[in-house]
Amino acid sequence: VHLVESGGGLVQPGGSLRLSCAASGNIFRISTMGWYRQAPGKERELVARITSGGNTNYADSAKDRFTISRDNAKNTVYLQMNSLKPEDTAVYYCHLQFANLSPDWGQGTQVTVSS
Repeated sequence: VHLVESGGGLVQPGGSLRLSCAASGNIFRISTMGWYRQAPGKERELVARITSGGNTNYADSAKDRFTISRDNAKNTVYLQMNSLKPEDTAVYYCHLQFANLSPDWGQGTQVTVSS
């Protein structure tokens, strides 16, 4: 599976961005999709996850500000990020998990929140 993220960039504090991740192949709709992020000097951490059935869970830092969604017809998962803070600055990675197979990762997209 090939994952391609887009939508990152530079935004001011309080602003919004929507990340997209397009997946190749035919297992997207039956896979759990996630967004992770890694800030400089820190470990990669889960931001949000959505199952094939549409159930979601979020890191505490993302609750009430971020929304994960998926469009199975487009093989795409989204992360709508609102009220962005400087501490949200990181490289954001798309993640696909199918059954017990090794997960797939995208190449990452940089999000920078700064005035």
